[in-house]
Amino acid sequence: MKASHFAMLIAGATAFACSFTPAFAQTVKVTPLGGITGEFCRLDRAMVFEDPDGTRILYDAGMTVAGAEDPRLGEIDALLVSHMHGDHVGPRHTSAVDAGECGKPDLSVDATPDTNVARIAVAKGAKIVTGSEMPPFFAAKMKALGGDPKNSVLARFGATHKVGGVGVSTVPAVHSNGLAPDLIGGELGDMMKAAGFAGYVGPPTGYILRFSNGLTAYLSGDTGMTAEQEKVVRGFYGANLVVINIGDVFTTGPTEAAYVVNELVKPASVIASHANEVATKDGVVIEGTKTDIFRKAAKMDVHIPLSGKTMEFDGDGKCTAGC
Repeated sequence: MKASHFAMLIAGATAFACSFTPAFAQTVKVTPLGGITGEFCRLDRAMVFEDPDGTRILYDAGMTVAGAEDPRLGEIDALLVSHMHGDHVGPRHTSAVDAGECGKPDLSVDATPDTNVARIAVAKGAKIVTGSEMPPFFAAKMKALGGDPKNSVLARFGATHKVGGVGVSTVPAVHSNGLAPDLIGGELGDMMKAAGFAGYVGPPTGYILRFSNGLTAYLSGDTGMTAEQEKVVRGFYGANLVVINIGDVFTTGPTEAAYVVNELVKPASVIASHANEVATKDGVVIEGTKTDIFRKAAKMDVHIPLSGKTMEFDGDGKCTAGC
């Protein structure tokens, strides 16, 4: 065989291989859906994770997603809910993207007793994947809204449910998980409200997402420090990206959260979440905020979830764009 022919064959084979680049060579896109575009605001919780295969998962839609018609949502395949508190499931939500202020969003749309989460899931034909005793609650809400109750899917601790190319597993979180009477509705809800009593739907959860490019993300939910963050999240799952709540009082504070990522999970990158404050101005972290304290205390790359700004992560947990 002539050298020129051999070179042509090599070049052709290389081009053929490149045309079939596997998903693991691509990035996972993470887009925060907060209250004000370009900022990290007080009630910001929601994030969309998009796998290289196109699977899109909405985490803790809460109150800053402007319902199922929010133009930022696009196609959604599944929703995750860490626990039933209003800032995560959405008994109310913003009337439109950027409605209100960073510290005081316009929460004029009442979503009780359905929840913002259930309405989005039914409108999008998406699954709701939760642990504990939460699936029957969401199944009933989906049925009442005309959706398929079978789209409320259980994944208890140690279990994994596949959504497209993404493996969704639940891990322990230490927090409360009370169900507000307004979300129960009817006479029972009225009686519970009068008694000052919340429903109980099992313990809260965190999530492990394993993407088709090799990225493994730990979504802490509302939690304190737990031994599982070292033994399970790092020891078994090997999470290399963490989304951790830093708001203090209700969750790990900024120094506690820094300990979790520095000493227990040890990921390549971290996204701050649930700061319960106006954390940025013009997209820049405000000095002295909890977000600022956490960013300075963490030993790895800390990324701030500016609403509407998409970040991209490779399989090793490193941000390659938008950070």
